[in-house]
Amino acid sequence: MSSTELPETRTADAAPTAPRPRAVRVADGEELRSVALPGLTLTVRARSGDTPGLPPALYVHGLGGSSQNWSALMPFLADVVDGEAVDLPGFGDSPPPDDGNYSVTGHARAVIRLLDAGGRGPVHLFGNSLGGAVATRVAAVRPDLVRTLTLVSPALPELRAQRTAWPTALLAVPGVAGLFARLSRDWTPEQRVRGVLSLCYGDPGQVTDEGLRHAVEEMERRLELPYFWDAMARSSRGIVDAYTLGGQHGLWRQAERVLAPTLLVYGGRDRLVSYRMARRAAAAFRGSRLLSLPDAGHVAMMEYPETVATAARELIADHDARHDGS
Repeated sequence: MSSTELPETRTADAAPTAPRPRAVRVADGEELRSVALPGLTLTVRARSGDTPGLPPALYVHGLGGSSQNWSALMPFLADVVDGEAVDLPGFGDSPPPDDGNYSVTGHARAVIRLLDAGGRGPVHLFGNSLGGAVATRVAAVRPDLVRTLTLVSPALPELRAQRTAWPTALLAVPGVAGLFARLSRDWTPEQRVRGVLSLCYGDPGQVTDEGLRHAVEEMERRLELPYFWDAMARSSRGIVDAYTLGGQHGLWRQAERVLAPTLLVYGGRDRLVSYRMARRAAAAFRGSRLLSLPDAGHVAMMEYPETVATAARELIADHDARHDGS
């Protein structure tokens, strides 16, 4: 409510109105827009390039994340790309999809539909965790939409997942998300955020007081959404299903089909995607380059945005040089 508005009043017998959802935080230099597609509405966070005519980039977040996960990185690349970050269906400020499809393929289809509708392809495509699996699938099935591919701790199938990743996988089991929601109902938003930070950051102490406050506010907003746990559970199930999918639709097989120049970023302190997967990923993505960050956790683009941006900038520059024939 702004300072010029008066509080609403209602009579005793008037029907109560549902509270408005809290507003999503928008950093300086960012803009939010809503893209309506048949059966799907996506929120897109845009940070325009510093100069007109820069090539487009699209950033895809991970499980439980949102487009805000890229707010630290995007400014460091604004001089080379025109950036947009999408809230996947059911996350951030995007409502659930009408068909309830939270599979990796469903999320990939949403990204493809967004790019096709906006005519922004081909893009420099970025993905983290679940978003990395989604981006891999997009690059494999629609190479015409991808200039380069940057994957930060991509959620690709592991034979032996780390124990710290087991709770996330358990969310895929029917009923577990609801049980966890009940068991944790007395946890404060700050307790939840600190738990997430300890899981996702190599050093949670890097998070500033302001960053913690913003994260708590976002957690408070998400917990008010009636579909929060359902989106988490169904997307977790989608990752598990993708891990067990074989043949040409398997993620490792699709990684081998990616034609776009690829940058892989892995953190030595990642508790969700094992650092040992870096070597396999580097072998699967042809001609890929690897950035290893020993002190990073699962979200290197948030922990070390300048370092990740430097590597991504080199990838983009090399692509542009070859594309220009120089």
